Amino acid sequence: SEEAAILQSLRRFGQLSPIVVCVQQDQPVLIDGFKRLRAARQLRGMSTLVARPVELDERYMQTAVRAAQIMGLRVAGVDMLEGDDGPQVMEVNSSPGLQGIETATKLDVAGAIIDHIANQVAFPEIDVRQRLTVSTGYGVAELVVHEGAELIGRTIAESGLRDRDITVLTLHRGTTVIPNPRVSRELQAEDRLLCFGKLEEMRSMVPERRKRQRVKKLPKVPIPKG
Repeated sequence: SEEAAILQSLRRFGQLSPIVVCVQQDQPVLIDGFKRLRAARQLRGMSTLVARPVELDERYMQTAVRAAQIMGLRVAGVDMLEGDDGPQVMEVNSSPGLQGIETATKLDVAGAIIDHIANQVAFPEIDVRQRLTVSTGYGVAELVVHEGAELIGRTIAESGLRDRDITVLTLHRGTTVIPNPRVSRELQAEDRLLCFGKLEEMRSMVPERRKRQRVKKLPKVPIPKG
């Protein structure tokens, strides 16, 4: 088995790579290296392991949540690495193992998942796009605030969207999702607005795509050389 191979490797070569921990409330919390730690506890003379501390900021949580949303998962385990420019997603698991994280955090993660599922029973999933497109001429669309757009720096109230019969349902800013944003929220470049309203009005707000330059057709008669 994998754990037997790790045990044999530790016995023969010692620790080859550090385990990863983060410090919370002055206590180290194991993030990566659960199997190595279990194997080390079975070996005599290996009472300590070398650990590499990392700082987990809000970006890691936001990245994990966004990765699960992109995959359409309500519950998921997201494997990430620490990159020079922030967290790097390596894998999204739809059926993650919970033993390691529950041992490290002392939290009942499985129980929290069950509670979440139980709370969703009263609110079954509905196809929002289908429900909101019943009215003729109305629908759901995503509008992007491109660099240089007039909406940048304006609040949702000042944007004039409501005057055009458009309601902002959700605002996506980077990895952050803001549902039902307040009208006082200021818009920034590259914000993505999930809106419901008149399709004609929303189409008029989408920049026209540049027309592809047509390639000249080849002449029917071959061009003479020289």
